[in-house]
Amino acid sequence: MSLVKYEIFSTVVELGSITRAGEVLGLSQSAVSHAITSLESEWNFTILNRGRSGIQLTSNGERVLKYIREILKWNEEMAQEIANINGLEIGTVRIGTFSSVSIHWLPEIMKVFNENHPLIEIKLLEGDYDDIERWITTGLVDFGFVSLPTSKHLEAIPLKKDRMLCILSAEHPLAKQDEISFENIKEEPLIKPKKGSDNDLNRILKEHKITPNIKFELTDDQAMISMVENGMGISILPEMVLHRIPTKVRALKIEGENYRTIGIAATSFKTLAPATKKFIHYLKTWLGE
Repeated sequence: MSLVKYEIFSTVVELGSITRAGEVLGLSQSAVSHAITSLESEWNFTILNRGRSGIQLTSNGERVLKYIREILKWNEEMAQEIANINGLEIGTVRIGTFSSVSIHWLPEIMKVFNENHPLIEIKLLEGDYDDIERWITTGLVDFGFVSLPTSKHLEAIPLKKDRMLCILSAEHPLAKQDEISFENIKEEPLIKPKKGSDNDLNRILKEHKITPNIKFELTDDQAMISMVENGMGISILPEMVLHRIPTKVRALKIEGENYRTIGIAATSFKTLAPATKKFIHYLKTWLGE
């Protein structure tokens, strides 16, 4: 019974709503509330604050949540191992991802994987680099796509180098060049990703000792491209993001070799569940081909 309560608690925190957690788990709102109240009564402290602004995790709730997720993780892995022994392939693979991987890699990989392993469920959680590292650390996902280098306490596997390119309006005076220098970049108004997605850009600027002239900081890649298209500044983005840019936007090589390294990270690849290891094998095979 405790495992059911733990699953309910973890889902409520993940979704930030008792109602939504009930919908996902197929339970009534009162059943979800009762499970949370039961845990609080059992542990003798409050784990969630319920207010007009929604559900908030208490400091005590945060302290136990990491253990709850670890217990659920090991229970899932045990269930998968038992199924494996009996010749069955079941389980859930929870993956942290960012938009360019979600768009260009995962649809085809997941299609082939699901055709061959229909009883293994894939769950995706999309965010920025910082979000994904946090989700891996807290156990919300089994592994995640990251830009390397990543946190030292995580294990990482590099997958692919993705060039960083400078984009500017086709009407910009520098648009006819084949390559742009860092001296040029230093002088131009820069439209950059918000904190959490700007690791690659910050690293490149730091390596070349550039203090950028930042005009805007935006979350959405397409919003940055649109700003550039309308002459509001230049930007530096990974090539995967620039798969289908407007005709009024030019993508230029930046002097030298500048790229991000896309990889995957986990707390430990050795202890991952069989279904997760199987998915990673598919991923690496697909990229190799």
